[in-house]
Amino acid sequence: MASKRRPGESVKPEKKRKRKRSCEEPADLCSVLEDQQVKQTVREAWGQKTACTQGDLELDCHPFPHCIIRNFLSSESFVENLQRELLQLNFHEKSNDLYKFKQSDDLKKRTEPHIAGLRSALFGRFRSWLGEVLGVELEATVDISCAKYEYTDVLLCHDDELEGRRVAFILYLVPPWEDSDGGTLDLYTTDSNFQPESIVKSLVPSLNTLVLFEVSPVSFHQVSEVLTEDKCRLSLSGWFHGPSLERPPRHIEAPVPRSLHLPRDETLLMEWVNPMYMDISYQEQIQEEFEENSEIQLKDFLQEDKFREVREAMRLSQIQWTKRGPPNKRCYEAASLDTLPQCLSECLELLRSEAFFLLLSNFTGLRLHYLCPADDEDEDEDEEKKDIQDGEATGSSSEPSSANTSREKEPSIPVCCGEVRRWAPGGYTLLHDAEAAQAEYALDLVLPFCGADWQSEFGGFTCYVANEEDEELLTVYPEDNSLALVYRDKETLKFVKHVNNKSLSESADSSTRRAFYDFSFVYYE
Repeated sequence: MASKRRPGESVKPEKKRKRKRSCEEPADLCSVLEDQQVKQTVREAWGQKTACTQGDLELDCHPFPHCIIRNFLSSESFVENLQRELLQLNFHEKSNDLYKFKQSDDLKKRTEPHIAGLRSALFGRFRSWLGEVLGVELEATVDISCAKYEYTDVLLCHDDELEGRRVAFILYLVPPWEDSDGGTLDLYTTDSNFQPESIVKSLVPSLNTLVLFEVSPVSFHQVSEVLTEDKCRLSLSGWFHGPSLERPPRHIEAPVPRSLHLPRDETLLMEWVNPMYMDISYQEQIQEEFEENSEIQLKDFLQEDKFREVREAMRLSQIQWTKRGPPNKRCYEAASLDTLPQCLSECLELLRSEAFFLLLSNFTGLRLHYLCPADDEDEDEDEEKKDIQDGEATGSSSEPSSANTSREKEPSIPVCCGEVRRWAPGGYTLLHDAEAAQAEYALDLVLPFCGADWQSEFGGFTCYVANEEDEELLTVYPEDNSLALVYRDKETLKFVKHVNNKSLSESADSSTRRAFYDFSFVYYE
């Protein structure tokens, strides 16, 4: 279309558009990645699940295929500048059942020269190289962040499974690092059900070393607890996305056996329980508080002499402790019941006794004993009284309907399950899908023997969370001889936070710090 210009109107010269200058610093990668013969050799070895070494590149297939590339970036100055840029980022504390560390924001759009240069190299040239080695088309999706692991930080056993993730990678940017510093990348074997068993290989972080592996049903790994107090385990990590490997159906664990109460009378309570908790009026106060909060902690619950006796017996060498796993769900030790000293057996008997079921009913208002009326029975009685009153007012007879007469409720029998647990550094439990699927209404009981100076920063506390949400609903900290009762519904899950090695280093007498113990029970109406 022609344009008209008024007489005398000057023509302004068109401004040249400035070309946006790229601030990206090119990242030169390890020369071994340029060698076509090396690429072919690695491709064949990966496909055949055999080990191979080509210069700075090492492929190992035990316990699952993983590749280590040393001197991944060819320029030392690039590595130093990359470290400097990363340490200037904002980091956020990340903590849940699975991990504790500091993580940066997503690096997908960061413009720092060396961060941008590495990102381009990883998801450009290196992604193409890796796709050819694996024989798959990897997507251009950028998925990368920076993590700082410091003293007591940890990432527990998991397999990295998430839709779209095909290959996981970690680039270490650490100071000189030793095995004794912790923070190793531990690889697990798996059993016939594709569940992790034991650590068979630990990779010590090394500056400018890239580790990668395919995300698969057997790629279970962890970052062990960082033990050094004066070093930072800095790393870049993320995933290359592509078609996921086929996964077998999830293994479902057999349910924990439940048992009926033992026929023991209140004589047992008199021998073991602090007399103040036997007072009926005090039990009513406890129930009122419990019904309002769904949880309560009863301090000095056992009589002092009984508590001391049990505490000392916990440490006897005659008890056989068995590790509970698998490590993607839990890691602690449980006592073999047939090896318990007499006083521990008696304490277990207390917690399983009929008299204790009734005591819990009085504490909580839950129907854990037939002498405790159910809420719906109370409502039925109130409704029946109302019907009678209405009938008297109208002059008509008020007889229950045939439907109500024939209605019979199937009786539910209260049951429980429980164990004696030992929590050493490294102990934890995790949330997992099977637990969420099997969740039900239950009353949790924990009676700890942890020492008077156990601190929350040591871990070992129990967290309750809403299913599929990060928010913690309640945290119960271990406290000597303090009986914790928590009622949870089908949407509430729990985990025990990882017990760290700080519990050892901050103790004047480390022999008393090597573990704490508890009785853990679950009661069902």
